[in-house]
Amino acid sequence: MPQISQKGRRMPESPIRKLVPFAEAAKKRGIKVYHLNIGQPDIETPEIALNAVRNFNQKVVEYSHSAGIRSYREKLIEYYKKHNIHITADDIIIGAGASEAILFAMNSCMDNGDEIIIPEPFYANYNGFAVNAGVNVVPIPSSIETGFALPPIAEFEKAITPKTKAIIICNPNNPTGYLYSKEELEVLREIVLKYDLFLFSDEVYREFCYDGKEHFSVMHLEGLENNVVLIDSVSKRYSACGVRIGAMISKNKELMATAMKFAQARLSPPTFGQVAAEAAIDTPDEYFENVLNEYLARRDVVVECINKMEGAYCPNPSGAFYVVAKLPIDDSDKFCKWLLEDFNYNKETVMLAPATGFYATKGKGLNEVRISYVLNVEDLRKSMKCLEEALKVYPGRTI
Repeated sequence: MPQISQKGRRMPESPIRKLVPFAEAAKKRGIKVYHLNIGQPDIETPEIALNAVRNFNQKVVEYSHSAGIRSYREKLIEYYKKHNIHITADDIIIGAGASEAILFAMNSCMDNGDEIIIPEPFYANYNGFAVNAGVNVVPIPSSIETGFALPPIAEFEKAITPKTKAIIICNPNNPTGYLYSKEELEVLREIVLKYDLFLFSDEVYREFCYDGKEHFSVMHLEGLENNVVLIDSVSKRYSACGVRIGAMISKNKELMATAMKFAQARLSPPTFGQVAAEAAIDTPDEYFENVLNEYLARRDVVVECINKMEGAYCPNPSGAFYVVAKLPIDDSDKFCKWLLEDFNYNKETVMLAPATGFYATKGKGLNEVRISYVLNVEDLRKSMKCLEEALKVYPGRTI
C-alpha cells in the first residue's frame, strides 16, 4: 500500500476539534453539551454584512484579484486609519481567513528547516501551519503565574539560532486572553532589530480589550517597516467565522511581491466572503460597544466561578474571549474526554479544549484547559456548575 507523507504524519490533530465525535455521541445519549471548546461566538453577525450577500446582484461570481477585491482593500485602509495604522491597498493581501494569511507569510519568509519562535501556550494551529510550511516551531515558556505575560528577553535570546527567521505573537492572545503592553512589544522590537528577524503579529482580537486597556499594534513600532507582518481576520471581529476572510499586511515590498506569488497560486480569496467583509466595515460603533460589554460580563462569570473551585486557578485576562485555567487534574486530554464520555450533571456536561494542544513542549498543559467564553451568561453559569461538579468526582483529581 502507498505510504502517506512524513509531513502528514507530523501534522497535529486540532485539540479544539478532536473531541467532536465524543460530543456528538453524548448528544445522542440525550446529554446537553455546553461548547466552550471553540472560539465560535454566538453574537449575531452584523446585518449590514448579511444584507450585502443577500443583495449581491452580479450575474457571474467571478474570480477576484489574487490580492483581493480592490474596493475592499481600499476600504480597509480607512478601517486601519482609525486605529492609527497607515497603509496602502498594495500593502494588503486578502486570504481565506487569517489561516491562509499566516501560511503566505511563513512560506514567503522561511525555508524548510528554518525556525520560528513562539511564546507558549499559543494558538494550536500555528503548529499545523508550521508543519505545512516546513518550518520548525521553537517554543519559549510563559507562565500562568504571571497571567502569561511576555517571557523575558533572555528567553528569546537563548532560543535564537542561525536558523531563526521569525517570531510570532497573538495579541490579544489566543488561548490565554493576555494583552501585550506597549512596553512588551518594544522588547520584541529590540530583539527583531538586533537579529534581523520577521515579526508576525496575529491581531484578530484587536477590538476585544477590557479594563480600560488599549490595544497597541506592532504596526506602531518605529523602524520595523521591513520586519513586521500584521495578520488579521473578520471572523471574530464581526462574528463571521464562516466567511473565511483574513489579511496579510506588510510595508515590505519584496515580501509582499513574494507573498503575491503564493496568492496567485491559489487564484483568489472567496468572493462572497469579501462582499460581506467589505460591507461589515460600516458596522456602527454601537455594535462593538454592546459586544464588548457582553464579553466582559462573560469573562467575569468564568474567572470568578473557576477561582471559587477548590484547587483551580484562572488569571483575569484583558483581551480576546478565552482563558487558560489550571485545574486539579492529572491529564487534560483524559479529563476533557471523560467529561463527554462518562460524566453528566443533570443530563448536562461541558466541552473544553485540553491545553496540551496549545504547547509545543511535550508534557506541558496537562493540568490546564482552554475555555472560550462564547456562550451567554446564563449558559456560562450552568457550564461552570457542570465543571465544578465534575471536578468533585473526576477519578484523576490530583488535589
